[in-house]
Amino acid sequence: MKQSRLMSLVESVVNVIVGYGVAVVTQILIFPIFGLHTTLAQNLKMGAIFSFVSIARSFVLRRLFERIRVANHCDGHAGYEEPAPLRR
Repeated sequence: MKQSRLMSLVESVVNVIVGYGVAVVTQILIFPIFGLHTTLAQNLKMGAIFSFVSIARSFVLRRLFERIRVANHCDGHAGYEEPAPLRR
């Protein structure tokens, strides 16, 4: 079964939301070890920036692998149609 673009986006967003909490806690614990001292607000802002980048990366990779999966599944089957180009 093919995953829709919407569900790919939902999966990516949920994954990043969970990762956001882990990242902020990790920053709070690890930064001081390397001599980096940031406020909670700074950690939250950095986490947000990285989260937006992560959502975009995860969505693009998910769509790429879904395209590969569909192409491989349909390869050699009767009625095979070339997948539509990726939308930008």
